Amino acid sequence: MSTQSHTVTLVPLGASFTAQEDTTLLQALEAAGFDAPSSCRNGTCRTCICRLQAGTVAYTIEWPGLSFDEKREAYILPCVALARSDLVVVAPLARRCREM
Repeated sequence: MSTQSHTVTLVPLGASFTAQEDTTLLQALEAAGFDAPSSCRNGTCRTCICRLQAGTVAYTIEWPGLSFDEKREAYILPCVALARSDLVVVAPLARRCREM
């Protein structure tokens, strides 16, 4: 059984990659040849925090390290976020590390 994939666009970089629904956004971003700040990879350190401009995510953990206000303001933690639609993510520190 295959999982559904979604297109993730990074702003302001203007680049896109594909994320499977069972792969975290951070894992998909790195597999596509991009780099972004990260550390714990379990939703607690907040190093990877970004803002979701469009789309829907789910989380691999019940309550990622975001406050209620941050969640309401569309902040996400890509290390534990799963795409549930095409996404536009504001990630000012994301960069391309290699050409695919």
